[in-house]
Amino acid sequence: MDATTTSYLAVMTTAPDEETARRLATGAIELRLAACAQIDGPVTSVYRWQGAVETDTEWRVLYKTTSARYPDLESHIRAGHPYDVPEVIATPVTAGSDAYLAWLRSETGGTCETEAC
Repeated sequence: MDATTTSYLAVMTTAPDEETARRLATGAIELRLAACAQIDGPVTSVYRWQGAVETDTEWRVLYKTTSARYPDLESHIRAGHPYDVPEVIATPVTAGSDAYLAWLRSETGGTCETEAC
């Protein structure tokens, strides 16, 4: 896979606590499902669940990956997540530096054509 045939994603989920967020992030990196996972929080989420408006504190995890790794990343998140319906949202990355995208490909099991990897 090269830069012209690879598509990239930013994938987001939320977790109920920092420990869960760290576990999900670390596991994804160890398995090469994503090149990077950033954790921020706490964030306040307001949402409707089972007919009631809820407000909770959560931790957000943002993964950088390729579209080829997305199915396995989603499975990893769902398998390790305590929520019945975890948020898993993927947004296409439409542009990025060549060196960063080469590193991302390399870290997720693709090839790397630059010295940055």
